[in-house]
Amino acid sequence: MASGIVHQWRALTSPQKNAFIACFLGWALDAFDFFILTYCITAIAGDFHTTVETVTEALFWTLVMRPVGALIFGAMAEKFGRRPTLMINIISFCVFEVASGLAPTLGWLLVFRALFGIAMGGEWGVGAALAFETLPEKGRGFFSGLLQEGYVVGNLLAATVYGLVFPHLHGTGMLVNWRVMFFIGALPSILVFYIRSKVEESPAYRSGQAKAVKPTIHLGDIAHYLPTFLFLVLLMTAFTSFSHGTQDLYPTFLQKAKGFAPARVGWVSDVGHIGALLGGITFGTLSERWGRRRSIVIASLLAIPMIYIWAFTREAMIVAVGGFLMQFMVQGAWGIVPAHLNELSPAAVRATFPGLAYQLGNLLSSRNAKFQTALARKYFHGDLTPVLAWTVAIVAVAVALLAGLGREAKGQSMSSVEDIPA
Repeated sequence: MASGIVHQWRALTSPQKNAFIACFLGWALDAFDFFILTYCITAIAGDFHTTVETVTEALFWTLVMRPVGALIFGAMAEKFGRRPTLMINIISFCVFEVASGLAPTLGWLLVFRALFGIAMGGEWGVGAALAFETLPEKGRGFFSGLLQEGYVVGNLLAATVYGLVFPHLHGTGMLVNWRVMFFIGALPSILVFYIRSKVEESPAYRSGQAKAVKPTIHLGDIAHYLPTFLFLVLLMTAFTSFSHGTQDLYPTFLQKAKGFAPARVGWVSDVGHIGALLGGITFGTLSERWGRRRSIVIASLLAIPMIYIWAFTREAMIVAVGGFLMQFMVQGAWGIVPAHLNELSPAAVRATFPGLAYQLGNLLSSRNAKFQTALARKYFHGDLTPVLAWTVAIVAVAVALLAGLGREAKGQSMSSVEDIPA
């Protein structure tokens, strides 16, 4: 597989490589800024003298505002182009990340995380459109897996920074440990210079301009393809419940249920992220041979046998192995999503359609962390272990059923503005 991966990368032209690198890093650094919060929930709760459950409202507001960002930035990408919109998007989420670190109260933190959610919601759809409209059709499954795992790389970076840096932060006031972590989140803004100097506009967008196609977006365009759109929203609701249900509270779970110190939380999480990265690439590549739907079904159902070692064991090394196997399957299924959603999306609305469906799925699952912590408090004395276990069992089946019932469009052309059937 390694030789095939190298061959596929070498076969790309320089513009294709630059576009993919920019989109991958944009998604990774966006995720880095999101997951910094998940590692600092306990510290924020202590600093504001509130509960972990209350602080998880920040996760809710980030997720609930992401569809707004998908619509706003998607519309901008249809009208002004993918490349400039991506640059504006990256600057936006970096600004709101720093603002989060400056929040004087928990209420202001919630406001800034909601604004961050708008910026975060735009990145995936715009970046995926730019990437897949630029990349060749051959090997799309591999690049889908690699692109989606930019999200995992961002989580891995957040875990690494948390494990290496957080234990050594002892400042007070505006330099208290969790605030400094948010300030570090401003670093992704450097990526804008790379995009400006190296990345070209997508061929499909340029083709639309050359053919005098009006590059704008209206809700009527989405409504025209409503059955496909609603199905994708439902599918992405299951998918986002799968990922956020196993990731967002996992650092808190390791701290509270397992009693792990920050450094141990960091490296145990890192092992899981490595499994996620490998799973996404593996199943993304296999989807070229097996098909998108079959690969998603297999990966999601294989998560169920991993529940015991992932949630119920206590020794750090075994927990880490469980995290590796669980995230290999969860992100194995997720690695197919960028290609699958873009292949199913009409070309005329590709910068908006998949991203909005994805983020509406996030909206519908946005109370996940709050719901999980409330269930743990009410029925299990605050223990997240059984709640996380049941989340995987239920949601994995839902993902498999919905994916299996959907349409397959592997190999669909995305190089022009010509439309595809909905």
